[in-house]
Amino acid sequence: MGSEILTGGMLIAFLAYGDFWRKMRRAAHEGFNVRASTSYQPLQEKESALLVSHMLQDPNGWDDHLKRSAASTVLSAVYGWLPIDSSADSLVGRINEMMHRVVQACLPGAFLVEIFPSMLYLPDWMATWKRKGKDFFRKDTAMFEELLDDVRNKMVNIQNSGSSTPCFAASLLEGEKKFMLNNQEAAWLAGTMFGAGAETTAAALSVFMLAMTLYPDVMHCAQAQLDAVIGRGRLPTFDDRPNLPYIEAMVKEILRWRPVGPVGLPRRSMQDDWYKGYFIPKGTIVVYNTWAMNRDPKYFPDYDEFRPERYLDSSGQLAEAISDTHSLGHFTYGTGRRYLRPAFTYIHIKGFARICMGKDVANQALFIDIATLLWAVNIEKARDKNGEHIIPSRTDCLDEGLVVRPVPFRCNITARFIEVPSIIAAVTVPLARIDSYN
Repeated sequence: MGSEILTGGMLIAFLAYGDFWRKMRRAAHEGFNVRASTSYQPLQEKESALLVSHMLQDPNGWDDHLKRSAASTVLSAVYGWLPIDSSADSLVGRINEMMHRVVQACLPGAFLVEIFPSMLYLPDWMATWKRKGKDFFRKDTAMFEELLDDVRNKMVNIQNSGSSTPCFAASLLEGEKKFMLNNQEAAWLAGTMFGAGAETTAAALSVFMLAMTLYPDVMHCAQAQLDAVIGRGRLPTFDDRPNLPYIEAMVKEILRWRPVGPVGLPRRSMQDDWYKGYFIPKGTIVVYNTWAMNRDPKYFPDYDEFRPERYLDSSGQLAEAISDTHSLGHFTYGTGRRYLRPAFTYIHIKGFARICMGKDVANQALFIDIATLLWAVNIEKARDKNGEHIIPSRTDCLDEGLVVRPVPFRCNITARFIEVPSIIAAVTVPLARIDSYN
């Protein structure tokens, strides 16, 4: 239902390995690889400053501010928009509804067609679920094509101006012949990159908020490094990234400690395989347990504790990552195509796993948001009416299908020093949804 009816076989995360998947992945990689990701850094720096501004103006609404910031950042990267003023923006809501429908359709038992695949061939007049699913696909396609056409029209208008903000949709249109995607395929690829990126980034930042509230010593260590490298006269930038290994380690630990996707998407083994005496035939559907992989005590001692230091060597620099994690040090973005070390006690089938295509853009967003927040504010436990600390739950979570995030909690967010508001104000711009191609 989710991969064929609701999305018309256009959702890249659900595509079977083959020519179409390779074509879609190549296009996505061109727009989100390490080199392309650097073009999004100016907008990510701007959004991090806006996030701090909103946090200081309305500390109690911190979770909504994270959602707005993540949605706005990904909209900018995908479609070239300038900041939106609310996570309740109608477009954001429509795309999130689409992703929610797809996720719900993938849950076990949601539709009988998942148990009896032959039902897929029932005529539409006999299957209400099929008619509704196709109707949603038509409406979602129209929405994504309208967004892509909007970018196309604005690209035409600026051909002689020589200035534009880089975005993924524009790269798809500029590379139409190279990628060989038709309009519908390109529209769905761009739309689903937003749908997948915004929610997961916001969820990871909410894990950061929980960690800072529970582990103030970690926050203070990060702030000490920020003060030593940056001082208090300006905001962090990506130029500071090589000199902030503790912040980089925090990003890794956030994604390991409470992965926002505790289980991976279903994958199919591409060949017969054996694992510890168990035969796994070609074509077997496998779901890998990201949560357990990130908490293997052989490689992550004290796995339930938030310890960025586990990613640092004795000199305080980033240590070599464990194998088969694409140098990330955790499995939240997926894994490679080879076996992991024999000591691991979970199944890893040759060929079924894939690494997240947006990991570089996501890591950039997490780095600059965390660095800017910790440079600017303290995040501390709130107090009840008796003056006692309110300790947020380490385990309570909101299960939103494939994405899991902490339940919003009370905390105190205050400026670290008196100059913070004025420095933030000097670099932020009035919020307005104005397309950057105007």
